[in-house]
Amino acid sequence: MGDVNKLREEFVRECKGLSSLKQLNDLRIRYLGKKGLLTQRLKALSALSPAERPAAGKEINILKRYVEAEIKRLEGELSSLESRKKVATESIDITLPGKYIPAGSRHPVNRVLDEIVDIFLFMGFTVEEGPEVELDHYNFEALNIPRDHPARDMQDTFYVKTDGERQSSSSTGDGGDKREAETDVVLRTHTSPVQIRVMEKQKPPLRFIAPGKVYRCDSDVSHTPMFHQVEGLMVGEDITFSHVKSVLKLFVHSLFSVDTPVRFRPSYFPFTEPSAEIDIGCVLCKGAGCRVCKGTGWIEVLGAGMVHPKVFEGVGYDTEKYTGFAFGMGVERLTMLKYGIDDIRLFYENDLRFLRQF
Repeated sequence: MGDVNKLREEFVRECKGLSSLKQLNDLRIRYLGKKGLLTQRLKALSALSPAERPAAGKEINILKRYVEAEIKRLEGELSSLESRKKVATESIDITLPGKYIPAGSRHPVNRVLDEIVDIFLFMGFTVEEGPEVELDHYNFEALNIPRDHPARDMQDTFYVKTDGERQSSSSTGDGGDKREAETDVVLRTHTSPVQIRVMEKQKPPLRFIAPGKVYRCDSDVSHTPMFHQVEGLMVGEDITFSHVKSVLKLFVHSLFSVDTPVRFRPSYFPFTEPSAEIDIGCVLCKGAGCRVCKGTGWIEVLGAGMVHPKVFEGVGYDTEKYTGFAFGMGVERLTMLKYGIDDIRLFYENDLRFLRQF
């Protein structure tokens, strides 16, 4: 008991001389560390007789709790004291200018995508979205592209294994290995599946666009495995090809300029009939002929056509009553034309020298 009281007095005396957190930490180690004074006394209890051990252990534990509480209290006081000393010795010149943090800006692809959406909203279209991981039914079959249809060779598709593993297989159309493990799940190759999903839920009249990311096994200066598309659909009574021409001409003139030449060229898409590709006068050479337009003076920017009756039949629309047209465009391609960019990969390399121009 006398030893414990003496230890308490010694601790109180040492506490009065503390002036820093480092000294306090040294004191904590001296009393509570693995080889500390209190730790040694607790270990020495085993040398006492069974009759003496309970009383001695109780006194040592009381002192230990007291030491822990005092150290915690002193830690708060010394922390506050050191903070005040630090503030008192520091000086801040409030007249110095702040650090310049450059503001970010919207990505060029997002700029053009937003502009495209705004143009169609102005024309009365709404915006619809759908899943990027899509069923084969919506991505192909409901769009009049069954499994044995040669039009599947037009798109190189990422197929997704149903057990959760991803696998890419390309349909080449050249007699090579088409699809090593064809499944019912794909990364959508266009946003046309959104059109099917909307038609299944809504009855005509319809007028909407479906912007979003799409995926194909392709990568070069004009293609990337992931890119953005905007596809649109207009369905109602007495919709004709003249609606296709008027809507898409207005779109092109709004996105580029009113004097941009536009032409419609016959083409083929399995989900539209008749179909057309829409060309504009080359915005780089103004029709004179250059490397970008391959000397023709024209650049293809859109695909469109009247919706195939089989597509309407698949969603339960009366093909005698309703007609409609669909169209689609690549946002990156339009962005390249709008800003005079010759390599699509620049959009995704995150080179600040490129992005700062926008």
